Amino acid sequence: MSPLARRNDVNPEITDRFEFFIGGREIGNGFSELNDAEDQAERFQEQVNAKAAGDDEAMFYDEDYVTALEYGLPPTAGLGIGIDRMIMLFTNSHTIRDVILFPAMRPQK
Repeated sequence: MSPLARRNDVNPEITDRFEFFIGGREIGNGFSELNDAEDQAERFQEQVNAKAAGDDEAMFYDEDYVTALEYGLPPTAGLGIGIDRMIMLFTNSHTIRDVILFPAMRPQK
């Protein structure tokens, strides 16, 4: 699910988003911003339900964001490119852990 991406006009089952790849590696994500407050509120609630069901990647309900959308947001889109992913590409690293300065540490067992 793409909780912040706008639904496609032709097929509302999908969102207007894409992933940017170079050399078979994901460099960034892009999408048209969802600017419908009611739709966004429903998606945030779905994320809350998913989190309660054990989905660690699910987002929280951002009430302030929904309120801001109620005031209006013009059509917006963008592309987020990961600097760590670009460094991975330039250094020909095989995993992102090779280039992250402070990788997530797992507790020792």
